[in-house]
Amino acid sequence: MPRLTPLDPEQLSGDQKRVADEIIASRGGLRGPFDPWLRSPELATHAQQLGGYCRFGSVLPAQLRELAILLTGKRWKAQFEFWAHARLARQEGLPEDVIEAIRAGTTPKFPSDDQQVIYDFVTEYFASNRVADATFQRALKAFGERGVVDLVGTVGYYGLVSMTLNVFDIGLPDGEAPLLA
Repeated sequence: MPRLTPLDPEQLSGDQKRVADEIIASRGGLRGPFDPWLRSPELATHAQQLGGYCRFGSVLPAQLRELAILLTGKRWKAQFEFWAHARLARQEGLPEDVIEAIRAGTTPKFPSDDQQVIYDFVTEYFASNRVADATFQRALKAFGERGVVDLVGTVGYYGLVSMTLNVFDIGLPDGEAPLLA
């Protein structure tokens, strides 16, 4: 049960309505973290713009971006985030056995070196709050400076999303079972 009563669209302030309209236009609705963020329209504006960049403007290929998002959702045990992005990861061609291994907390067998680099970079960071020089250099070689920056930005943004979902107890849509233990 969400900790905040969902906002009534008829009661939104001008700033809230403007941001809500932007979010709906780009994402089709106000699910996930967007309703809580609308309590702070300025935060919502900047967060949804950053999210739009991470999802639609990053130099990382969509499959690799979704892998990084799944790892982040798993790390923070964000049920909604993992549920939503497991679907997107499948659409982008991430193998089902990789998604299931991440969900279960086991190490996937990756069909590509780029996927392995993303996995190693993100999981190493989550384990140690750092990335070793060798891991950083592998990511730099694979994705370039901008790609590494986009990877860090994507993981950071989806950490914010995950925290929002968890703190405000944003649950799964009706009829969906939790995926993460």
